[in-house]
Amino acid sequence: MPERLAMSGVVRTFASGDGVRGVDLDVLPGQIHALVGLNGAGKTTLLRLALGMLRPQAGGIRIGGIPLEQAGPAEWAAVGHLVDAPLAYGELDARANLALAARLHAVPKPDVAHQIAAVFAELGLGAYAGRKVRALSLGNRQRLGLAAALVHGPQLIVLDEPTNSLDPRGVILLRESLLRRAEDGAGVLVSSHHLDEVARIADRISVLNAGKIIGGLDPHGINLERAFFDLVYADDERRNASGDLERRLP
Repeated sequence: MPERLAMSGVVRTFASGDGVRGVDLDVLPGQIHALVGLNGAGKTTLLRLALGMLRPQAGGIRIGGIPLEQAGPAEWAAVGHLVDAPLAYGELDARANLALAARLHAVPKPDVAHQIAAVFAELGLGAYAGRKVRALSLGNRQRLGLAAALVHGPQLIVLDEPTNSLDPRGVILLRESLLRRAEDGAGVLVSSHHLDEVARIADRISVLNAGKIIGGLDPHGINLERAFFDLVYADDERRNASGDLERRLP
């Protein structure tokens, strides 16, 4: 079975010199792969490249074994993502927004109501189904964005800081959802600042610094924070010594 996502030698830089450089990364079926790094390391840029929101200047990206530039509706219907702020129509209620997301991801019309009910229950949103999005709290808007990313049962899930604005119950519900979906064969790529949280769910943790993957962390290791900062510090020292210390992304 091909990787859910494979990135090889991916390069995308900007006029400022920021970007990602020579990144190799994959997400296997049934695997949760966490991407961690300091602010400005390039995590969101890398996720946007994985989703076709940005095009690489070099390297290759494959989704479900298909080159990104050849991916069609069938491949994209198997992808769910939440990058940046959740997108929703404020004048529509949560149920209507989720119905739109389901149809856009090719959920058959007879199955939409069932899929919506299931993901509302999964993320604890049932009580808010009839509320207009503009009246929802930030945390519940985040849950709705996650629900839209998951409603169609994607085989590749890409999430950027998914616990933003979530209360402890929301964090636990999301954690259980991702673990359950990985057990069913989905591949998950998640970026986060929260090492303690990703360690609870990740099979692999890759560290991104100044646009490059500089190593990995053992999710079951002791003192992950220390291991993380040791990796980043050593990389900064190496690049500083070689005159290649790059300004971090804003």
